[in-house]
Amino acid sequence: MVEEETIGKVWQADDGLHIDVRGLEAPEPMVAILQQIEKTTGDGPMIVHHFCAPIYLYPELAERGWGHRIVPGGDLGEVRLILRRKP
Repeated sequence: MVEEETIGKVWQADDGLHIDVRGLEAPEPMVAILQQIEKTTGDGPMIVHHFCAPIYLYPELAERGWGHRIVPGGDLGEVRLILRRKP
């Protein structure tokens, strides 16, 4: 079995799993986020670092049982999303 290569930068921190998709061309950010939630086994948050509000991602997340919350980004021009699996 060949594992797919991860798109975007992914790292684990104390506050959750982070994925940075800011440098990717459409549709790669959405693909990367959806691939990562499919791989995620825990209930902890996933923090997405994005360059815009990914409005087309929200229905896809809901369909897969995930919720989202937008929080202030650390960098200028960054949109940060906190994703969590719905109970």
